[in-house]
Amino acid sequence: MRAAWYCKNGEARDVLIVGEMPDPIPGTGEVRIRMATSGVNPSDVKSRRAKPLTDERIVPHSDGAGVIDQVGEGVSTSRIGERVWTWNAQWQRPMGTASEFVVLPSAQAAHLPDAIDFAAGACLGIPALTAIQAVRLSGDVSGKKVLVIAASSAVGHYVSQLLSLAGAHVIGTVGSPEKAKHAQAAGVRDVIYYKTEAVAERLKALTNGKGVDVIIDMDFSTTSALLTAGALAPHGRVVCYGSNVATDLPINFRTMLSNSLELKFFLVYDLQAAHRAAALKQLDELLQLNRLQHTISRTFTLADIAQAHEAVEAGQDIGNVVLTF
Repeated sequence: MRAAWYCKNGEARDVLIVGEMPDPIPGTGEVRIRMATSGVNPSDVKSRRAKPLTDERIVPHSDGAGVIDQVGEGVSTSRIGERVWTWNAQWQRPMGTASEFVVLPSAQAAHLPDAIDFAAGACLGIPALTAIQAVRLSGDVSGKKVLVIAASSAVGHYVSQLLSLAGAHVIGTVGSPEKAKHAQAAGVRDVIYYKTEAVAERLKALTNGKGVDVIIDMDFSTTSALLTAGALAPHGRVVCYGSNVATDLPINFRTMLSNSLELKFFLVYDLQAAHRAAALKQLDELLQLNRLQHTISRTFTLADIAQAHEAVEAGQDIGNVVLTF
């Protein structure tokens, strides 16, 4: 099969190799998927650049979609021919979805309804599941004001849709008028241009000085300062799934304690089984009803995987970057 891999960390053009690998064979409880698409996420490029390798070579990407063409012992043959999307394909294992075939435990091949195309299917494992878990951890948001950091990002776009469906007043930070339009199309009512506006002051103006009830955050290294500045209302909650700086970060204890603020962090790859099952169930229901917008910014062929990684690293695309086979 054709696949892409790297044997050392580094820049995309320097380390990514495209070539032939043996076709995988499903074992007990596994399925083999003929991939139609592979999603490229920021975590994929970060891993390629700096995460220590655990195997001789790494086939990147956790997300993708395709059709099951073989099943292992213990898996019903009725799954052959089923359209599916993947989650955690390259989590704690070397073989991801940047390949013509991938073998996974049957549970990690989730049904993809006919109305959802394969490109959209490559956006679900990390972006959509992260969004669902973030909104679930936010609690009852109906009628509440919720700030979405980076509302035009792949995750933020799904978060904004889910919050809007749940009846929240969604406020989003964006970096440009084009990104503002994208966020507003997902249900964001008020946009804050974080590059030119004082975010905390705008939030106070939008909330009569109280601050928002919830912040859903993808960069705690900058959002932590908003807490001290009064952006979050007393008894408010921050739900965080990422940070651009992963080292020690300052948190103002007095602010947190005196306002009874709550922090919730999660890693989408490492959800507890019950949380994973609930998120998968909710996403399946939304897909069956075709309730979500899926935005693909650009598609690349497997041969152009280095350019796809560079596009994600540049951070200028609005929507997901996807490989096609």
